[in-house]
Amino acid sequence: MTVESQPAPAPEQRSSWSGRPRWQRLLAWGLAAIVTWPLLMTVVYGVVPPPFSNIMLLRLLGGNGISKDWVSIDDMSPYLAAAVVTSEDARFCSHYGVDWHEFRLVVDDALDDGPSRGASTISMQTAKNLFLWDGRGPLGAVRKGLELPLALYMDNVWSKRRMIEIYLNIVEWGPGIYGAEAASQYHFKKPAAKLSRREAALLAAALPNPILRKAGKPSKRLSAIANRIMIRARIMGPYLTCL
Repeated sequence: MTVESQPAPAPEQRSSWSGRPRWQRLLAWGLAAIVTWPLLMTVVYGVVPPPFSNIMLLRLLGGNGISKDWVSIDDMSPYLAAAVVTSEDARFCSHYGVDWHEFRLVVDDALDDGPSRGASTISMQTAKNLFLWDGRGPLGAVRKGLELPLALYMDNVWSKRRMIEIYLNIVEWGPGIYGAEAASQYHFKKPAAKLSRREAALLAAALPNPILRKAGKPSKRLSAIANRIMIRARIMGPYLTCL
């Protein structure tokens, strides 16, 4: 009597995901978290003040402290938002997170080997401060590539007024000095609500380099920049309807 041999059971097939090395799975989860975090927290920060920003944490690791005090935009001098928008992003009220006009000029300059110019909008700066990092070089180019879609997304989720409110509460105005209230107290010994037109212009003029530019002790050059900002802010006033 012949006994037929039974075929051995096929080994259990593992899914392609579970079969990957552990480091690949951890990397994938890490990348997913990095992408999901700003998308989720943008919605949260639409109603809740951000407790900190990436830039604050990076500066803290570098040895700087954190001095900040969230205040509503209603509790800031109206001159401040007008001066900052005039100085940093004149088309803030009309673009959707990215100023494509300035962006095209930057690309043209790069292709022509001309002088570099800035095209970073307030939305892009807010994205950088909240969720990314600063600096130049290869990592700076990577950051810029992340800023664009993130700024477009944030500008779609938040109102313009919320965008400028968050920006003015997290932007750096000195070593460890973040936001309008801390900056006003540090540089002028008064609350942000009491800032004069000139003081607001000095703070706006200091933003491109707040570590070296001292709004409370302005150089002649900084004072001249602030004077130009005041003039431009008066002219632009009727067009800043989103503030």
